Amino acid sequence: MNHYDQQQPMSLNRRQFLILGGLGSLGLLVANKVGLDRFTGSPWSSQVNNINNIFTTSQESSSSITSDGQTIAATESPMFRFVAVADTGTGGSGQYRVAAAMTRYHRQYPFDLVILAGDNIYNNGEIEKINAVFEKPYKPLLDQGVQFRACLGNHDIRTANGDPQVRYPGFNMTGRYYTFARDPVQFFALDTNTNADWEAQQPWLERELSQSTARWKIVFGHHQIYSSGHYGLNEGLIKRLTPVFRKYGVQLYINGHDHHYERSQPIDGTTYLICGAGAGTRPVGHSTWTAYSAQTLSFAAIAVYPDYLLIQGIGTRNQIFDQGIVYRSLVG
Repeated sequence: MNHYDQQQPMSLNRRQFLILGGLGSLGLLVANKVGLDRFTGSPWSSQVNNINNIFTTSQESSSSITSDGQTIAATESPMFRFVAVADTGTGGSGQYRVAAAMTRYHRQYPFDLVILAGDNIYNNGEIEKINAVFEKPYKPLLDQGVQFRACLGNHDIRTANGDPQVRYPGFNMTGRYYTFARDPVQFFALDTNTNADWEAQQPWLERELSQSTARWKIVFGHHQIYSSGHYGLNEGLIKRLTPVFRKYGVQLYINGHDHHYERSQPIDGTTYLICGAGAGTRPVGHSTWTAYSAQTLSFAAIAVYPDYLLIQGIGTRNQIFDQGIVYRSLVG
């Protein structure tokens, strides 16, 4: 059965949604009080989904927008923009369709960073396939100077434990786990595989997070933590990572492994974003924590503002099928 571009049925309204600055953190929080975190009661994030928009509608062109009974002022450009995608490395038609959509989006909204959240080379991480599964599909972006930052997935470690990919210059990995900053964001890449060296990685992560002064802290790894798809909840990572995220104010975790798109409600201040439909899809449900889920070939685009992130799910037909906001916590 071909699951490509099949979106989970759900009611859609066609009101465009846009959120931009001018109100400041407190004003935005008050304006969106209806978006209280159902898990913690903290208004650090709000969902505004049920979108059917075309990304050629400029995000910077509107002065205000009304959505779900909320009218929010607008007009500034983001400080930084990046995209995220995972489970890409098939070299098949699905991957090329998503890559083409990323290229089209780049023409309208230039970005210079792609988070590549694992399973970069199917089926067994063979680095000799790198041209077919990375260099060719993303050539238009690479030619424009877009940088990819990868982490290792479970398929990637099947050959030499993923070491050839760590050394491959195009993935810009400085180790099996590493951090880098793109003002105003600090990213933390993790090795979430079953053979990960958590005895070294765990204290490294806590130390780096504790020392970070970045306005936004974003962690990415291959494996899901909260998912309504094939793999479901990851109890091991929930126990290991979510207390760390809560303690140090991580606002967003990005992953793949499950082959769908899913954006969570905030859970203890962290939003969980699955973008594993970079080459193929599997069915996905809807859980109590789910803000939006879809079984559709796609990538995620994230626009970074001083006090919030705007997350969009974008499909291969250029449609924005999901849109939501993550607010910057006033603590942490």
